[in-house]
Amino acid sequence: MSGRRGRPVLRHIGAMHLSGFVLLCSFVVPPLRVVEMAYATPPDDPTADNPGFAWLAALAMLLLLHVAVQVPAGLLGAWLGRGTWGRYGVALAVAAPLTLLIAWGETDMWLDALTRTALGLGAYAWVLTGAAGRAWRGH
Repeated sequence: MSGRRGRPVLRHIGAMHLSGFVLLCSFVVPPLRVVEMAYATPPDDPTADNPGFAWLAALAMLLLLHVAVQVPAGLLGAWLGRGTWGRYGVALAVAAPLTLLIAWGETDMWLDALTRTALGLGAYAWVLTGAAGRAWRGH
């Protein structure tokens, strides 16, 4: 692919990576459920799970949200939406039921996952419209 034909593919790849990075950064503040899991039992309880398993669960959730929600929602948003807000709206409309499936219908977990995913999808839509390039060049 050369010239203009290869550029949209590279823009999608860049947008996917940026959205994943934004999602990763959102996990700097861990989900409340993970914190509660990590400290649910006293440290001297021999039957307690290692708190590190809670962090592994958060990493698994991060990976699942990126691969199963952000990327498909971003691609559908890019395909069906027009402009930054249109793409973002379509992507959120796709992401909402996907995160609901992942959260197994638990509202607090669903809202947490959707909020984290929405931040990354905003970055995805921003890159796809070329706004990122204009902002970078100062136009």
